[in-house]
Amino acid sequence: MSYRDDKDLEFLMEVPSSDLNALVEVLTINKDGIEHFTEELTEAEVFQKYHPDHHEYWALIAAEIQCYGGNTFANLLRGGEGVVYNELLRDACDKLKVNYNKDASIEIIEMNLMMKILIDSLEKMSPEELKDIAADLKIKTTNFTAQALTIALQGAIKFGGFLSYQVALIVANAVARAILGHGLRVGTNAALARSIGIFAGPIGWVLTGLWTVVDIAGPAYRITIPAVIQVGFLRAKLNHDK
Repeated sequence: MSYRDDKDLEFLMEVPSSDLNALVEVLTINKDGIEHFTEELTEAEVFQKYHPDHHEYWALIAAEIQCYGGNTFANLLRGGEGVVYNELLRDACDKLKVNYNKDASIEIIEMNLMMKILIDSLEKMSPEELKDIAADLKIKTTNFTAQALTIALQGAIKFGGFLSYQVALIVANAVARAILGHGLRVGTNAALARSIGIFAGPIGWVLTGLWTVVDIAGPAYRITIPAVIQVGFLRAKLNHDK
């Protein structure tokens, strides 16, 4: 397993080691703590020597992501070279029918993927939950329906900023909970913590439907899609913390 130069993954060297925990778990184990039979990260000498200091082998983490980019059984067994992150991200978006401009920045494409999952989950919420979400995320609307909140969110997210980080955190946390059995270990304010809790169930239901599509498309997507979501969250968090 070797790392291909990839400008969209180099930021991982700047991410605090503890923030990389969920990404490493997604790449290496399932919800029951059993290692993926195709993963090679934990077998690497540098991993075994320095774990859990993920900074020492961030390039191997990136390489593991790239290697899961192939979706044939041969590629899963490392028969082919890994793909760069931009290609992997666009492939994941295509499989989940995410609308995006292929020439957009990596941050925007990642956000389109997260917004797809977030917006789909709004359809599964009660009016009371939608009202709470609008208040927690400071979305200006007087019509507390899934459609109205979707339109308001799409308008607000264009301005980026803290809302982009909130969306990324909500989705990444729910995906981690569904895949790993626990959420992300990050500090949040009370309103955001409540939103995370409200979204957890609906996003979990959305993921159940998505996995049906993913399983048909190929087994690697069960790893690459959660990994892409964690990478998108880490990028949003790093930009927010700067």
